[in-house]
Amino acid sequence: MLNRAIAPNFKTISSIDIAKANHIKLNNGINFYSIHAGSQELIKLEFVFKAGMYYQPASLIASTTNTLLECGTKSFTANQISDGIDFYGSFLELSVDQDFASVTLFTLNKYLTQSLKFVEEVLKYPTFPQDEFQIHITNKKQKHQINSQKVNVLARRKFSELVFGEKHPYGIDVVDADFDRINLNEIKTFFNTHYNSANCTIIAAGNLPNNLTETLTQFFGDTTWGNSEQQIITNKIALSTTTQQKHFIYKDDAIQSAIRIGKPLFNKTNPDYFKFQVLNTILGGYFGSRLMTNIREEKGLTYGIGSGLSSYVNNGYFFISTEVGADVCQQALDEIYKEIKLLQTNLVDKQELETVSNYILGQFLRSVDGPFALADKFKSIWEFDLDYTYFDTYFNAIKSVTPSEIRDLANKYLQQHELIECVVGKK
Repeated sequence: MLNRAIAPNFKTISSIDIAKANHIKLNNGINFYSIHAGSQELIKLEFVFKAGMYYQPASLIASTTNTLLECGTKSFTANQISDGIDFYGSFLELSVDQDFASVTLFTLNKYLTQSLKFVEEVLKYPTFPQDEFQIHITNKKQKHQINSQKVNVLARRKFSELVFGEKHPYGIDVVDADFDRINLNEIKTFFNTHYNSANCTIIAAGNLPNNLTETLTQFFGDTTWGNSEQQIITNKIALSTTTQQKHFIYKDDAIQSAIRIGKPLFNKTNPDYFKFQVLNTILGGYFGSRLMTNIREEKGLTYGIGSGLSSYVNNGYFFISTEVGADVCQQALDEIYKEIKLLQTNLVDKQELETVSNYILGQFLRSVDGPFALADKFKSIWEFDLDYTYFDTYFNAIKSVTPSEIRDLANKYLQQHELIECVVGKK
């Protein structure tokens, strides 16, 4: 009998072994990656395009194009697509980030073919109806105006602009005039340029049916589709980072002030990325971090504070983010810089380092639990042209990092005079 009064033995993670994606090319050259795992008769199919915000010629184009894909096609109205997908118990998810756009289908294996008929229409034959376009832009403008009253949203937008530059694709801010400027011709041009077989990658995960390759070939992989002669060229755009360290945006009705501190940094292809993740976690990357312990638990200045390292294909950045009462804003800033200084001068206690390392590795194991999670993990390296050795390197770096390396990284990357400070509200 299990004695629940006795805690189980503590075990450290000694190795990482995750299911790997298989790769083939369909007849028309589309790269198809598949992860066969899980016991449920479910499948996730993600169609990925280099069609994120990095590629858009002006604000809103990438996200609007992606959203309108399911708002009407050659054969179906928006309602028919929605009702048809629902009828088979399937789900269609459209998303855009800084670098990529995706159309993802979740479906039962037995209804894969029926559901793919709608996906094929969405990807190949969208009509971008004028009324759907106008409704979407009107709703999005209203949401934008509402969000523009929130100090945390204003701080996030301004901080991206300060880090990357106001004209850089990662830093450009949306303004009200953008909603009035955008038109359907821009949307159709962007679609014709970026949504085609030459710019498509398919990632499948789940208890995959044996005939999946043949089914995908039937719908998407036999002949080229879209404007496949259009080459997507990724030119790395230079940053235009602000040279001014401190920035303050006054908002007279603000009860709280939003704080963002950080700088441009590397992405996950940099050798320092792995061990910097440990430094970041110690500072503000989990609930037991130093920033949380000091500024939330001990001082009571905020409900939450965190730090992170965002990794994009062409750049990355480090940030610290929180909201505090306007009357304690300066105190919170002082405490943030104090915690950074402590990491630059004192060695991290070995027990704290071991706790954080085990936490990171435990989070990694949770992130590969199940076939869909495995697909997301694969995508996270595929986007950067990395292979599965990345995870071995990551694991070894987390296990081997030393207190002196943490201190050296803090001194190398977190010098206060190099950090951009953005406050929105009062201080």
